Amino acid sequence: MNSDVKPRVLDVGQCDMDHGSITRLLKSEFDATVDRARDVDQVNHLLQFYEYDLILVNRIFDANGDEGQSLIERLKSGEPAVNAPIMLVSNFDDAQATAQQSGAVAGFGKSAIDSPETVELLSAHLKAT
Repeated sequence: MNSDVKPRVLDVGQCDMDHGSITRLLKSEFDATVDRARDVDQVNHLLQFYEYDLILVNRIFDANGDEGQSLIERLKSGEPAVNAPIMLVSNFDDAQATAQQSGAVAGFGKSAIDSPETVELLSAHLKAT
C-alpha cells in the first residue's frame, strides 16, 4: 500500500447496520475509503476498476444469502486476479478456520467490531491514521 494514498477496502455482503459500523471503524482508525458490494456481481464489477488493500467478506450475504466462503475460494483461486488480503467477518470460529484454510487472513466477528483486537488485526493490512 502506498503510504500517500488512503487505503481502500471492499466490504462485501454486510447488512446496512454492520456496513455502517465497519465503515465508521475503517474511516476513524485508518482514514480508509470503503466501497460496498452486496453480491458477487457487484464484487466483479468493482474489481474491474479498483485495487483493494483489504477485502472484508461476510459469512452469509445479507442481500441474497450467498456464502462468503464461496467468494473467498474463488478470489483466492485467482479468478479474478486479486492481490488484496481477504478477511472473513464472522463470529463463528469454525467459519474463520475454514476461511483461513482457503487463504484468507485472520478475521473478526461482528460482535468485536469496536474491539482493540479487531483494530490490531486490521492494522496488519491498513496503516493507522
